[in-house]
Amino acid sequence: MTLNKDLVLYAEQKKDMCVQYDTIPEELFKKFGVNRGLRDLNGKGVLTGLTNISKVVSFKKVDGVKTPCEGELWYRGYRVENLIDDLKPDEFGFEKTAYLLLFGEIPTKEQLVEFTTMLKNGRKLPTNFTRDVIMKAPSKDIMNSMTRSILTLASYDPMTADLTVENSLRQCLQLIANFPMLAVYGYHAYNHYENDSSMYIHRPDHNLSTAENFLMMLRPDKKYTELEAKVLDVALMLHMEHGGGNNSTFTTRVVTSAGTDTYSAIAAAMSSLKGPKHGGANIKVMEMMADIRANVKHWDDRDEVKAYLGKILNGEAFDKKGLIYGMGHAVYSLSDPRERVFRSYVEDLAVAKHQEKQMGLYNMIEEVAPELIAEKRNIFKGVSPNVDFYSGFVYEMLDIPQELYTPLFAIARIVGWSAHRIEEMIGMNKIIRPAYKSVMEEVD
Repeated sequence: MTLNKDLVLYAEQKKDMCVQYDTIPEELFKKFGVNRGLRDLNGKGVLTGLTNISKVVSFKKVDGVKTPCEGELWYRGYRVENLIDDLKPDEFGFEKTAYLLLFGEIPTKEQLVEFTTMLKNGRKLPTNFTRDVIMKAPSKDIMNSMTRSILTLASYDPMTADLTVENSLRQCLQLIANFPMLAVYGYHAYNHYENDSSMYIHRPDHNLSTAENFLMMLRPDKKYTELEAKVLDVALMLHMEHGGGNNSTFTTRVVTSAGTDTYSAIAAAMSSLKGPKHGGANIKVMEMMADIRANVKHWDDRDEVKAYLGKILNGEAFDKKGLIYGMGHAVYSLSDPRERVFRSYVEDLAVAKHQEKQMGLYNMIEEVAPELIAEKRNIFKGVSPNVDFYSGFVYEMLDIPQELYTPLFAIARIVGWSAHRIEEMIGMNKIIRPAYKSVMEEVD
């Protein structure tokens, strides 16, 4: 589509009017006690709902005093690191954890076989869907491509408008099964039509896990190592769910409360996740790391690394925004439990891929950055690396293109979205409608 030059010019001319009338003085937010971003002045989220699905812990009361603690992430009553540690060496956890989040219990061996069979049978797109939908108007933004595919799938479903719990659950399971194909096929279409590369469409293998299928469908030779699949499986488990308050999950619950269908609810969540402040954060980490590698000569020189990180923090280097990406989290204080769990897998993969030098640079930044931020910023809680700090590095070592980083997040997080959609349908039955106070001046 070509740009309408008249509209471009008109929008440029009118921008200042929008800024003039849409800017609200900072003091009014304080005057009326408005918690911007639904977070109070200490960064704590405003309570908007209750959930049985997961729990995020960053503070504990010690002698009656709220005290920062090592971060915890719980899925249906289980610590996420325990779920990962309990896996057998040759066992993949995505499917088992998905069952837990959706149905509230760890599956028995028989239940897991039945559930994985349902997902395997669901890994099928409508006839000619790949050709007629995914390959038409391919986009570098695979999240947009997937969202278009999700909404189009609604037209193939004769029960799209059926809002019963059982039908919504069926649709969620179908989308969980389809997401890896929508992502990988969307990338291959873009890579072929936009990058002039060869295109290959591998059908999913019913004998493989979600992580294995993703790598198999992505690669021309279909080959991957057991370690590669295991690390990706753990990454998916850690990204599956993160409480009801994160932006995309809250979006899912908001639109679900309005009575919309499953496809529209998941498409709305996708639109939220693709933002650089949410699911696209690891790409910013990768861009920052490329900049650091280009400007720091000795990656093992602590003083040199610290000096350049100081320039980034002062807004003198990289994107000049004064942020060290991958450091800090909206909820966690002393540590992100996902990062703690993931780091050992990252280190194993770095050794296998002969990337120890890069791993050393990451470790150096993980050590130095919190010190710098504590020195230069007035912060109310501790700062530590979050899971995005390492996830992009892992995907890079797995030869996964950056265009698929956020879609991979979606492949995992749709499980959490689905669980929250079902919980919202069953337990709430009231449209989510927060209040906005008008500060408009009346005109005669």
